[in-house]
Amino acid sequence: MNAIPAVQAAPLLAVRDLAVRFATDSGPVAAVREVGFTLDRGEALALVGESGSGKTQSAMALLGLLADNGRATGTATLAGAPLLGQPEHVLRRIRGARIGVVFQDPMTALNPYLTIERQMTETLALHRGQSRRAARAEALRMLEAVRITDARRRLDQYPHELSGGMRQRVMIAMALLPRPEMLILDEPTTALDVTVQAQILDLLAALRRDLGTAMLLITHDLGVVAAICDRMLVMYAGEGVEQGPVAELLAGPRHPYTQGLLASLPSRQHGARRLATLAGHPPDPRARPPGCARPPGCAFTPRCRHAMAVCTAVHPAWTEESATRGRRCHWQPPEGAAAAAEAP
Repeated sequence: MNAIPAVQAAPLLAVRDLAVRFATDSGPVAAVREVGFTLDRGEALALVGESGSGKTQSAMALLGLLADNGRATGTATLAGAPLLGQPEHVLRRIRGARIGVVFQDPMTALNPYLTIERQMTETLALHRGQSRRAARAEALRMLEAVRITDARRRLDQYPHELSGGMRQRVMIAMALLPRPEMLILDEPTTALDVTVQAQILDLLAALRRDLGTAMLLITHDLGVVAAICDRMLVMYAGEGVEQGPVAELLAGPRHPYTQGLLASLPSRQHGARRLATLAGHPPDPRARPPGCARPPGCAFTPRCRHAMAVCTAVHPAWTEESATRGRRCHWQPPEGAAAAAEAP
């Protein structure tokens, strides 16, 4: 008797051909181009790359939080329902309730004029219609869940009275209050000392394990990615250039940019030797061809040690190399051995 094949569950979030451009006085600027990825329930996916690679703009486009001069095209679905391009009143019901957001700088994301309680209970009043008393009790439970000491007293304090690590925990607690299906975390450990960073990473791992919340992490820190993520999408100049399971990409990167990022990381083996660097700079998005059409050639060519003539003339297409790996590159790594991280 033939076994019935298991039905693969649809991803929680599915993004395809995402493009973001901004209208400026000097013409349209393409910030994101042809980006695609999926996020399963309970999974953690990282968007990785240098500043300006399009990570944050990709996430903000999904939430309808682009600047007034920004426009997103492509398709994105949340649990099968259209997400990209929805009217503001629809997105307001999704933001917070179904997709929580932890912004990069909690000091600027939190309102300095409102107590922690007021900022947290507003979320529950908006999305659940709870009374202030019930909302305060729920906010207290969530502060305790994110391991804030003396949580009852913290509710009555203002953001400036808390440390950086506590403010970040408050942001995470606020995002989790409505029990969203997924979290978007934009550099959640930036500007925190290493001890607090480790505490926040442990917290995120525990929350994901206990609550089953999917996470989309925006970062340039590969150490953070290795600690809490299942898969990663490496972005460069507004495009995805390599994607796959974190362990596989860290052990065997197949795109020259990913190899360069890994080679620049310090390790015990480096000793006193100078760290490898990626020569040059990412291209200025204002200098890229306008609109969302494919530019000629590969944007990484000027910095790539494997660049060939075709790299200048032909824009590389995205290629699915296996069921779990994909990349955008003309160069083929040597077969029969994992590509080691090397400086470009």
